[in-house]
Amino acid sequence: MERKRCSWASDERLAAYHDEEWGVPVHDDRTLFEFLILEGAQAGLSWNTILKKREGYRKAFHDFNIRKVSRITQKTVERLLLNPSIVRNRLKVESTVSNAVAALEVIKEFESLDNYFWGFVGGKPKKNKWKSLKDIPVSTEISDALSKDLKKRGFRFVGTTICYAFMQATGMVNDHTTDCFRYQKC
Repeated sequence: MERKRCSWASDERLAAYHDEEWGVPVHDDRTLFEFLILEGAQAGLSWNTILKKREGYRKAFHDFNIRKVSRITQKTVERLLLNPSIVRNRLKVESTVSNAVAALEVIKEFESLDNYFWGFVGGKPKKNKWKSLKDIPVSTEISDALSKDLKKRGFRFVGTTICYAFMQATGMVNDHTTDCFRYQKC
């Protein structure tokens, strides 16, 4: 018998991501930074496109080592814009570097990205009870507040919809539908 999963997990790559990662609480700063960057890169594109390019991103951006990414030079940015294994959008590539710089400031203030991000949900996942994909919002008051605060801190590609997708991906909210086999596990 096939497992019931969220309807967006419609092909092998998305199903694997759904089953293994999406909605699992993340507390590792490197991984939180990776998701923040990938969610921003996804703006205007499909998540499947980003998953296909994920390894390219990891190679291009030092496996999302925040300190190393913050030191990427303009010369390297120009080279990255020729790299077909990432999204070659100047604003997105440059924001990856500036977001790393901003992330280091957040870490300095809050001791970790984990403390900062999870502070928006009181340190534990918000467990929603959506029956279908159409019930799930694209943003919430919390993602609005997170977006506003990130922008104030100099982050880019962090609109409220991107922030909500980030919160879903990193398990800050459990938005698996109630009939999904992952709902109880997350």
